Amino acid sequence: MANTRAALTDEDLRTLVKGATPDERAVAAHKLCRTIEAAELDPEERERAHDILRVMATDAAELVRRAVAVTLKNSPALPRDVALKLARDVDGVALPILSFSPAFTDEDLAEIIRLGEPIRQVAVAKRPVLSATVTDVIAEVGVERAVEAACANDNAHFAERSLQKVIDRFEQSERVLSAMAYRNTLPLAVTEKLVELVSEKVLDHLVSAHALSPDLALQIALGAKERATIDLVDQAGRAADMRSFVAHLNKHERLTASLLLRALVHGHMTFFEWSLAELASIPHHRTWLMIHDAGPLGLRAIYERAGLPARLLPAFRAGVDAYHSMSFDGSAGERKRFQEHLMQRFLTQPHTAVREDVEYLLEKMDRVAAEARRPASARNAA
Repeated sequence: MANTRAALTDEDLRTLVKGATPDERAVAAHKLCRTIEAAELDPEERERAHDILRVMATDAAELVRRAVAVTLKNSPALPRDVALKLARDVDGVALPILSFSPAFTDEDLAEIIRLGEPIRQVAVAKRPVLSATVTDVIAEVGVERAVEAACANDNAHFAERSLQKVIDRFEQSERVLSAMAYRNTLPLAVTEKLVELVSEKVLDHLVSAHALSPDLALQIALGAKERATIDLVDQAGRAADMRSFVAHLNKHERLTASLLLRALVHGHMTFFEWSLAELASIPHHRTWLMIHDAGPLGLRAIYERAGLPARLLPAFRAGVDAYHSMSFDGSAGERKRFQEHLMQRFLTQPHTAVREDVEYLLEKMDRVAAEARRPASARNAA
């Protein structure tokens, strides 16, 4: 063990084994652990180093065992069997290892969750990275504090079924549901289930930070569930994965001609493109070309392939043409001007929209016009 002995003297080893006090042995243990972590060891030297660590892990003094745990809590030099032994020790020794050690397998962590006390479950739940295998066990058997910690850990990977399991177990726990709602990303179905359970403050965060189906977003905005029409298509703009977002809508038969028409009113061309691609089962890049670069027949071809009503094609064409003619950039002021111009073009198309759509557009146009008439100071204050 030449490399190790270069930094650790025989006196250090004697002190480790026969030190008169726990303090002396703990100092020697700390020094040896640092040396083992830094040294480049061949397989034989590494096995000898592991044997020394096994001796330290059985020292009668907690201070010595804690020195090993704290010094090597992040180190790949700690062998798995020693990590497992320390994980079964008293909390002062076990928690640093449980919180950080890379020595454990997913199966080890899952077993610790199943058998461990709440404080140990929480330590595992806060680890720098957790696989879906481990979070599934936390969702199934973890105590409330551990489940909350895992949900608050954005480096803890959850399968959708595990998140659903958490909701089923803790639908009355505001702490757990809030931690879940504030995750960086959530499956759409989980977000929609949370809407029914969380407080008003958390609901506001869900609406602003996560994609909701447009009809549910409208129901939230209106404070009622009786309207089936779509208003808040702005939610589509918050979808991190537009392909999955429109696939979800299509799966639940919500990707309607009315929704697509209203998306165009709001200037959501990307949503419109992906929606046609989903309905027509054509890749997005080809759909984009047919909408924007294929001449007058491209839009018709993709529109018919998507199975949308023929009577609404002129309205959609007017929307696409208006989008091109205005070079819409997505800004707030440009959006209002675009909406007003686009709705005027829609409404001048004879017999292109069903009565419900015409009434919707007229109502929206009135709102845009009223907003435009407000003094600038009042608009800024709002």
